[in-house]
Amino acid sequence: MRMVRHTNQNNRSPGSGFTVVSPWTGLESEIDRLFDSALTNFGTSRFDHQFPVGVYEDANNTYVRAELPGVDRSAIDVEMVDGRLNISAARKHKTGDVEESFSFSRSINLPEGIHTDRVAATYENGILAITLPKREEAKPRKISVAVN
Repeated sequence: MRMVRHTNQNNRSPGSGFTVVSPWTGLESEIDRLFDSALTNFGTSRFDHQFPVGVYEDANNTYVRAELPGVDRSAIDVEMVDGRLNISAARKHKTGDVEESFSFSRSINLPEGIHTDRVAATYENGILAITLPKREEAKPRKISVAVN
């Protein structure tokens, strides 16, 4: 992205021989430098191996929602290992005679107190939804306060 700067061709103040220096001098090049450095790796393989994941919870469950459009259900692997949820998937894309394969993976730290034997996952319309039920001891409890 390039910023366009419109300036007055006359940089001299009226009636003096001194050049007026604007406090904005150099701002355009600084903004260009910031955009160039921020967008240098955009679209490269560093971002090709990740996918958006959202984690949220309520009183009874922790939920993980992953966006995996165009991925076949059989190409998705979900596993829990040592308090981490590992999601991996692969997608094949064929253009003419060339077939490309892309692999994606994410690993998410989970809170303690998850029923690992009751985890459920569904995949519909490119969205992987994982429900992780909490154990009773991990659920919030209301404590009544007695007044003396």
